[in-house]
Amino acid sequence: QVHLVESGGGLVQPGGSLKLSCRVSGSISSIDAMAWYRQAPGKERELVASITTGDSTNYLDSVKGRFTLARDNAKNTMWLQMNMVKSEDTAVYYCNVRMQEYIWSPMMNYWGQGTQVTVSS
Repeated sequence: QVHLVESGGGLVQPGGSLKLSCRVSGSISSIDAMAWYRQAPGKERELVASITTGDSTNYLDSVKGRFTLARDNAKNTMWLQMNMVKSEDTAVYYCNVRMQEYIWSPMMNYWGQGTQVTVSS
């Protein structure tokens, strides 16, 4: 069984910083891409940032220059450093991992339970 454990959400003031982490545990054969999505009230879920096994990253235009995504393959963990946050960054952030549970399993997408990020003064 696969578990995605997210942490680091909370309340932060505009202009402040927050660091989200996502750790994958359980049965893991291989992990491909990892990503963070977010969903604000009344809005569609959107891709915030993604990272490949080779550390190639992709960011939502509105977070470029403010957010940084990194991963540690040995620890099956990724982090999203959020700087200069804005009120529009308020959302539930979801960890997403494309991985193979067993060597004979297909690649599948797994989701974390979500962590709330609220940007407010």
